Amino acid sequence: MRDITLLSIFDHRITQKYVKRSGMAHAIAAAYHAFNLSKEYKVNPDLATKAAFLHDIGHYTWYKDGKWDYELYKQNDIHAIKGAERAHKLLIRLGEHPKKAKKIALAILLHTDSYLPDGEISLDPLQKVVALADEMDEEPSGNHHYRQIDDERARRLIARLDHMIDNHLNNQKASS
Repeated sequence: MRDITLLSIFDHRITQKYVKRSGMAHAIAAAYHAFNLSKEYKVNPDLATKAAFLHDIGHYTWYKDGKWDYELYKQNDIHAIKGAERAHKLLIRLGEHPKKAKKIALAILLHTDSYLPDGEISLDPLQKVVALADEMDEEPSGNHHYRQIDDERARRLIARLDHMIDNHLNNQKASS
């Protein structure tokens, strides 16, 4: 059973502010990729889609002389750290189970290694799904953050994904 839906996350003012700023079209695309990958990696699609949808909620815009500076962003980025904290707080506020909120936050924290010193990190399957979902939608120089989507279409896509998750979870439950 799901505690909260993607639509309830989408509708929250914090999501509207921060996910829109980091790219709503990218967030939705990553969530769809996560749903599909969740089957292959045998992870809970509810957790995977929520983490992928919120994975960039911690983005800060790095500007120099009034223009987006991708290199400045790459040098100073800690969006995964900020995003994990922001997403966790939002999920708890909306009524997500604390254990699920923690798993989602950790997947957001580990979706990129851009803030980590050189080295290897071992990801669990959920964390791997979120990282892969993000990579699948990336464009050079961060252009995936600038694709546009209108609110009505975004809301329809999120509602459709909620329906797909519910169907998948119901089918799993029926077959076990």
